[in-house]
Amino acid sequence: MLSKIPVLMEKIGKEDIDREILRLAVIAELDAINLYEQMANLVNDKNLKKILLDIAREEKTHVGEFQTMLLKMDEEQVEELKKGKEEVNEILRGG
Repeated sequence: MLSKIPVLMEKIGKEDIDREILRLAVIAELDAINLYEQMANLVNDKNLKKILLDIAREEKTHVGEFQTMLLKMDEEQVEELKKGKEEVNEILRGG
């Protein structure tokens, strides 16, 4: 994503804007995690690698914060996450 909002925010209804902002925030944090972890795998300096991985961990905390808020605002998301977890557990049990 790298700082570009992928949707036209003015086209989103007022009742949906907070949830959309939270989803965009999660996307941005996941993007940052990927970037910092990829850079950490490329650098030669071990101290720089430590810093990049530490920042990536902080971004993971931010994902949790935004997701927590989203789940407070979107009951459908809560239910779909439960369904997704059940499907994965079923698949891993073998059917």
